[in-house]
Amino acid sequence: MAVVAAAQVLAPTGTLRATFLQNNPVQGRVDPKTGAVSGPAIDLTRELGRQLGVPVSITGVEGARAVIDSVKNHTADIGFLAFDPSRAADVDFSQVYSLSWASYIVLAGSPLHAVADADRKGVRIGAATGDSPELYLSRNLKEAELKRYANPPAEDVLRMLAAGEIDVWAANRQRLLEMAANGANLRVVPDNYFAVRQAIIVPKGDRAALDAVNRLLDEARASGLIKKAIDSAGLTGAVDVAPQ
Repeated sequence: MAVVAAAQVLAPTGTLRATFLQNNPVQGRVDPKTGAVSGPAIDLTRELGRQLGVPVSITGVEGARAVIDSVKNHTADIGFLAFDPSRAADVDFSQVYSLSWASYIVLAGSPLHAVADADRKGVRIGAATGDSPELYLSRNLKEAELKRYANPPAEDVLRMLAAGEIDVWAANRQRLLEMAANGANLRVVPDNYFAVRQAIIVPKGDRAALDAVNRLLDEARASGLIKKAIDSAGLTGAVDVAPQ
């Protein structure tokens, strides 16, 4: 597809508009003082805009539903979102460009030392409602109790663990590592229970847009851009480039 035609498909307003999950570290962060966005989402959006020859704008939103709705309603051209079958009815997903690992955080004295230890009767696992780790657990836990919360801040998670309201908190590994670094008496379980598949969404049925995004990701993988974006965001060890 020629550059002009691709720009007309992906950026019909003349600006490539993207959304991502605000302050989800595996996608991006918003500086509270300047409003500047950093992370893989903005790096990939800028590269796509460069290839198309158009300016870009990127907006952080709260929750997966807001990312999906922005693309469905055409207030955004692309969105950054982890693939989940429950989301694929509304939008089309690109190829997976990175894998962000999901694990558990526990109190330092917890008897749980591996993710397999958690799926037992009497264990209460907390997770954010609608988050990819929660969606996976809701389908795959066999014995543990899953307790869902509406995106609680880290301090609430720490309080629930300390008070014994939950035994485990599930989230992407980067969130957990940051939580452990800022909270005493916590540890992240060393292994992972799920690889969250990060992708880019486009409007449902828009094959031309999907093809253009997939070409970008092919090039970004081959050039090392995805790996560089992961490393620059300090995500090494919590996020990996997805294999082809």
